[in-house]
Amino acid sequence: MSDSGLIETLIEAFQCLPGVGRKTAQRMTYHLLERDRTGARRLARALDAAAEQVGHCKRCRNLSESELCALCADPGRDPGLLCVVESPADVAALLQGTGYRGYFFVLMGHLSPLDGIGPEDIGLDVLETRLGDERLEEVVLATNPTVEGEVTAHVIADMARRRGLRVTRIARGVPVGGELEYADASTLAEALQARREY
Repeated sequence: MSDSGLIETLIEAFQCLPGVGRKTAQRMTYHLLERDRTGARRLARALDAAAEQVGHCKRCRNLSESELCALCADPGRDPGLLCVVESPADVAALLQGTGYRGYFFVLMGHLSPLDGIGPEDIGLDVLETRLGDERLEEVVLATNPTVEGEVTAHVIADMARRRGLRVTRIARGVPVGGELEYADASTLAEALQARREY
């Protein structure tokens, strides 16, 4: 069966989402058109408004509807702590799952010379300015535990140490509810090395 031009365009549009292939995009398209036209219109309006009005915070580079995001505008946060993450989703995860009360800096990626992503592409020049804040005491590195994430963390650690700042890295290891037999060797080695008093 050949889909009409508009249906095909919508199917292709859904495929821009991570993990959404043709079949899933087709199911979403048919669901919205067959059963939820109101939801389709609401989705279209929300996407259009977000694409037009959401930009980046000038201080931390997180997604924001205003010049300063709500986190950077919050005077109750600890100015001595700056957590560096790769994406806005990382900020959300850390806020939901922890009691972290410092500020954030969002790289919007990681260093990847093979892909042509250098220091300026992830805002290390902006971060360098943030590291000059005299109230800052500690930089928490929360980049992903990938090769690129580790390289990025190393570069940022060097920048922070040159300014005399304390540099910490989030711990890694066996997740709560995980079983040792299913953990990879690298995870087990790091968990054992980072063990603490009980």
